[in-house]
Amino acid sequence: MSPERTPSILVVNGPNLNLLGTREPAVYGSATLDDVIRLATETARAHGCTVTAMQSNHEGVIIDAIHAARPGTDAIVINAGALTHTSIAIRDALAAVALPVVEVHISNVHRREEFRHVSYISGVADAVIVGAGIDGYRLAVDHLASRLTAGTPPQGASPGK
Repeated sequence: MSPERTPSILVVNGPNLNLLGTREPAVYGSATLDDVIRLATETARAHGCTVTAMQSNHEGVIIDAIHAARPGTDAIVINAGALTHTSIAIRDALAAVALPVVEVHISNVHRREEFRHVSYISGVADAVIVGAGIDGYRLAVDHLASRLTAGTPPQGASPGK
């Protein structure tokens, strides 16, 4: 990243996250996807960074967005929804672009069904935030942005990851 360029973070949301606010509010709360994006954007702005956000219910669209992020994007926050537990392809896309990644889940997936305890993304993520509600996005953006603007890699990041 050149010193004159504003650091940029891609926020990726997977299947069914477009239904936030109405989908299982006892699990996911009443905040909407617009609330998530606004929170991430405001957090990034406070650090002098920008956010680009996308949501898709389609695995290939998510993979294409991750690939497209490589030039000009400095980090990724991802809530892949149910694809977290099934998609080796998304995991491989994240590894291939070699950007810092924070995985986010609104609910505490470890207190839910056993199949949600497995994440293919965690192994390539620099940090994982679960169960903090939409505040997890703020924490993820804060973590990445503070390190990007300080010129240091996110904690746990390895060269070439």
